[in-house]
Amino acid sequence: MGHAFEPDHLLAVGNLISRRDTLTEALRDGIYWGLGHTTTLVVAGAIILLGRVTFLTSGYFEAAVGLMLIVMGISRLLDQSKPPAKVRPGVAPSRAAYAVGLLHGLAGSGALVLLVMSEIRDPWLSVGYFAVFGTGSILGMFIVAGLCSVPFTKRMKISRTLKTATVTLSSLVCILYGGWMIYGNVRW
Repeated sequence: MGHAFEPDHLLAVGNLISRRDTLTEALRDGIYWGLGHTTTLVVAGAIILLGRVTFLTSGYFEAAVGLMLIVMGISRLLDQSKPPAKVRPGVAPSRAAYAVGLLHGLAGSGALVLLVMSEIRDPWLSVGYFAVFGTGSILGMFIVAGLCSVPFTKRMKISRTLKTATVTLSSLVCILYGGWMIYGNVRW
């Protein structure tokens, strides 16, 4: 669960749920983010377990997450003056959260989980390790989404200035942290 509280995860989920008006929608995004993150680990973990390959980590996955944070921050800055879009029937409202989780599964601690899995010789211990990590990740993101949603609920409609300042500040932090991730992980 501690994995969910890494800065890039907090920023990504905070950015996603800042578009939500209810705690239920925010919690759903947290679950979808955790499911996306876990899906990536399942696919990569299956490759490791079935192929007995060793997973090498790359700073480029972290840089991709940084780029995604920059895009999310800019998108939120541009969208904050628009009214929230209505969800069309039949369209999954949390697909963005799932996609963000998928990318995060390739980077950072997710990559370390895969590295650990590649070193465990007993496949059942690897599956157990993954199950505990995946469950904790989903539960952790559920909690993070709930905590991050507090400033962005309907109560923020009381003061448009407060909401605008909060969204602007969180978007700028998202952009700056994303830039820092790219700078720190791409070798020029």
